[in-house]
Amino acid sequence: MTLDSGPKTILVTGGLGFIGSNLVPELRKRGHEVWVCDLVHSEGPNYIRCDVSKYRQLERFFEQHNFDYVYHLAAEYGRWSGEDYYENLWLTNVVGTKNMIRLQEKKKFRMIFFSSAEVYGDYDGVMSEEVMDKVPIKQMNDYAMTKWVGELQVLNSATMFGTETVRVRPVNAYGPHEYYSPYRGVIPAFIYKALRDEPYTVYLGHKRIFDYIEDTCRTLANIVDNFKPGEVYNVGGKEEWEHDIKYVSDLILKCLDKDDSRVIYKEAEPFTTKVKHMDFSKARRDLNHDPQIPLEEGISRTIEWMKKVYGFK
Repeated sequence: MTLDSGPKTILVTGGLGFIGSNLVPELRKRGHEVWVCDLVHSEGPNYIRCDVSKYRQLERFFEQHNFDYVYHLAAEYGRWSGEDYYENLWLTNVVGTKNMIRLQEKKKFRMIFFSSAEVYGDYDGVMSEEVMDKVPIKQMNDYAMTKWVGELQVLNSATMFGTETVRVRPVNAYGPHEYYSPYRGVIPAFIYKALRDEPYTVYLGHKRIFDYIEDTCRTLANIVDNFKPGEVYNVGGKEEWEHDIKYVSDLILKCLDKDDSRVIYKEAEPFTTKVKHMDFSKARRDLNHDPQIPLEEGISRTIEWMKKVYGFK
């Protein structure tokens, strides 16, 4: 176990994405030298354009730089994105992860691999980390499958080549820098649609735990100082913060002083676990996971950010 709080040289792949763009400043605030790679052209500091599914592009980058840690976030996100753009999903999430592991085997950096709570699939009990080792799980979509394949790749490399990786399974992070798209989570979708007075669908009886991104990234940044090779962590809110999706919608509408006349209520979303009971005790034990911002405050902050970026007063 690493208990070294000194500054490190860190790469964040997918560092311009939702989680990455919040994690990078948190790591820099702690004194680390942080580099970012992503798909788009950017003028940010310590940035390189790179497609992780192209080994040559990654290799060139790693020939020029040495990293103590790599936060491997680069991924195609979401179930429906995985249906519509499955080539991108499998290339980025599986081939891209394999490319990163091959370089890890050469360069010996430590990696934090971003999986997803989606790997728990159709399991309807409390989702503690060891469930995946004990219960035959049926993943319910290609996105979940690619994330589980990534975890298996990481575990195989650790066994065969001694690589050191911590896996994390984020649980419904939300907040600033998560722009609306049809493939993102319910919170940006509900806020965006409500701001524009457009209809959206709420599935009744579905429950989730949400985690404000500031809390998420503080825990993720703690991994560098408390690195246990081979460990896996659920990273989310608090177990008692489990809410109905309707409550989330009602909260957003209340903050915007709107009614639910444009909301379409349906009984259940197909091919989706209705309730996800999560266990965050390991993250509390090892990573000082201590969420501070409940949904009521986080929603308000997120609305203010979305109003600003989408031009609403």
